[in-house]
Amino acid sequence: MKTIKFKLGVILLLALIFGCQDDEGIVGDIVAPSNVNMNAEIVGMDANNPNGDGSGLVNFTTSSDGAITYRYDFGDNTDVVVAPSGNITHQFSLTGLNTYTVTVMASGIGGITTTTSMNIDVFSSFEDQEAKDFLTGGAGNSKKWYWAADKPGNIGLGPNDVQPGGEHTWSQWFTSNAWHSDKLCMYDAEFVFTQSADGKVTFEQLTDIAYTPGDFAASIGVAGDTCHGTDVAPTLDGVKNVSFSPSNSNATVDGEYRGTTINFSDGGFMCWYVGISSIEIYEITDSTLSVRMLDASNPALAWYCKYQTDNPND
Repeated sequence: MKTIKFKLGVILLLALIFGCQDDEGIVGDIVAPSNVNMNAEIVGMDANNPNGDGSGLVNFTTSSDGAITYRYDFGDNTDVVVAPSGNITHQFSLTGLNTYTVTVMASGIGGITTTTSMNIDVFSSFEDQEAKDFLTGGAGNSKKWYWAADKPGNIGLGPNDVQPGGEHTWSQWFTSNAWHSDKLCMYDAEFVFTQSADGKVTFEQLTDIAYTPGDFAASIGVAGDTCHGTDVAPTLDGVKNVSFSPSNSNATVDGEYRGTTINFSDGGFMCWYVGISSIEIYEITDSTLSVRMLDASNPALAWYCKYQTDNPND
């Protein structure tokens, strides 16, 4: 009996040793991706339009040996974007002909990265000077904005996908009351848009208030339907560059929105924290701003936010 137990023990020990060796073999050598090749196709480029048709759209394709995903930095102060396949379309929105340095980071096993860059000249004819002036007060000026807390519908929620009845352009599922009871913590937020003399626009939120609705809060593991600070939303602070691009969502087309999207650099947002740094304008005047945005945790959700230049707390 002792002999049998001894043999079984030896067998188990050998199984563990060779099992560990097999596991180590699965991981293999950590090798940086090689032969990284990035190509760019400017939409509308031809003999008469060597830098594109003015849409600012560029299709990028990257391939390599050993990469499992790719990240793009487009060199235009927008967020770095992950493209697992290496294929992505980006819209450059700075008006006129501009040169951008686009960098792609090919990541392999263990996260080791190989980087390559290229310069690209892109022409964009999109402009919404009126929206820029409404937001900022015009070239060389700044304007402060607040939540439209004293107005019904300062927050709304609706579907992003077209519903059986066609609804997807308004806050069909939820429309807040004025001074909505579970959102009081966010109504002290203040925002400033500034336009330089040469037309460049920047944005800054002056208060460390980030409101996280339930679905998005759950996706990042924090309390929902309440306000947080930079501990939860580290991109809250700091001056952000602002660009404008054509809106191309179904809601903009079907709802006949203005057709302009505001893009914040470096993860910027206007207090309503759902992981999105681009917001569609559906209405803007000299004193009111109404926008629509998706929810990064669930793109089927569309949020509606209203802001104004009158301080509702006065």
